[in-house]
Amino acid sequence: MSTTYDQIEIEDMTFHPELEMFTYPCPCGDRFEILLDDMFDGIKLAVCPSCSLMIDVIFEVEDLAEYYEQAGIALPEGIAA
Repeated sequence: MSTTYDQIEIEDMTFHPELEMFTYPCPCGDRFEILLDDMFDGIKLAVCPSCSLMIDVIFEVEDLAEYYEQAGIALPEGIAA
């Protein structure tokens, strides 16, 4: 059983529209990463590619609409504008 390092609100993360990815600083010096589409698919764990830490991202699917718009991507079915 794995545990998460912390719980982070989506608003506290940095969104990179060109990568369609959210990031958050990791204590190891790298950053936690999670893709927008993965979040839409129900994944809520952002992982650090340099260490074993993970964070639990707190969001609602409806929160993702503004990020799809920022990235210039059509909203998937299931998200209201």
